[in-house]
Amino acid sequence: MRGEISPQDVLFSYRTLESRIPADHPIRKVRKVVDQALIELAATFDDMYSSVGRPSIPPEQLIRAMLLQVLFTIRSERQLVERLDYDLMFRWFVGLGMDDMVWNHSTFSKNRDRLMVHEIDALFFDAIKKQAYAKKLMSREHFSVDGTLLEACASMKSFRPKDSSDDDDSGDDFHGQTRSNKTHESKTDPDAKQFRKSKGKESKLCHMGHIVTENRNGLIVGTEVTEAGTSKEWDAGINILAQLGTRPGMTVGADKGYDTGEFVQGCRALKITPHVAAKSSRSQIDKRTTGTTGYQISQIKRKQIEECFGWMKDIGLMRKLRHCGRDKVSWIFRFTAAAYNITRMKRLMA
Repeated sequence: MRGEISPQDVLFSYRTLESRIPADHPIRKVRKVVDQALIELAATFDDMYSSVGRPSIPPEQLIRAMLLQVLFTIRSERQLVERLDYDLMFRWFVGLGMDDMVWNHSTFSKNRDRLMVHEIDALFFDAIKKQAYAKKLMSREHFSVDGTLLEACASMKSFRPKDSSDDDDSGDDFHGQTRSNKTHESKTDPDAKQFRKSKGKESKLCHMGHIVTENRNGLIVGTEVTEAGTSKEWDAGINILAQLGTRPGMTVGADKGYDTGEFVQGCRALKITPHVAAKSSRSQIDKRTTGTTGYQISQIKRKQIEECFGWMKDIGLMRKLRHCGRDKVSWIFRFTAAAYNITRMKRLMA
């Protein structure tokens, strides 16, 4: 007998969200890592809010929702809220009940400022790293460093003379004009700088993101965002390495762009052996270093860092930024790096 579709909705559901998520679904491993990290941040969350007044949205739920936005390449908070409303897996991951109301999209913008003030990005990133170290997924001695351009959330039309007003439309037609960072700035994102990656390439308004990865599994151990510029790569790399502390036998691999006196001497001052790809002339790396087996391994392992940049740009929405200002860009860059580590750890723990 042919079945018929019942026009009446079921009043009650007898299955929980937990029962609807398959036991072997990859999202369960992600949730386990995230929950453990958020437990370590509980004391910080308590200090963020007053002890009186109406209860806020739990910050744990906001962070889980923002993490889903990165993991599933959801471009805007409006789309994220829409997905939270109908996707049962999203509701389960965030901790919303079947009938719970979803927040307004503006909730994320307002609460992100609170999370930035208390540096939750760094605390969450460190909590994820702590789990990786505990499971022996990270090396403490051998690292790689590199930087990448992050296209700013601003068009070249916003790059106008510094003394011009916001109503000035001189930036609309800039062909034939000479423009530089000394005389011009973006009226949309003043922290973004005009930069050309190489000769023959177009100029763009950019920030520069830097990461240091460990060489065992390619997990990210440190991040920094600076203004776009070649010399900033060396300074940022040294800053991140300095935060890692010093251990005997530490090495760092890098491409030829880091074969400079400033970077090499900075590494040696930290007692870190620079395994930098040597230039064909005027190299700062001598043959005593390039002839070692460790140097050859570092040159192979350092290429893993490109996988991090590829994931962060294609999946993590970092190819074209959605936020203005270096503070916000730095926050979301480190948070995206934490998301990459979580996905990588999920595979390594399989």
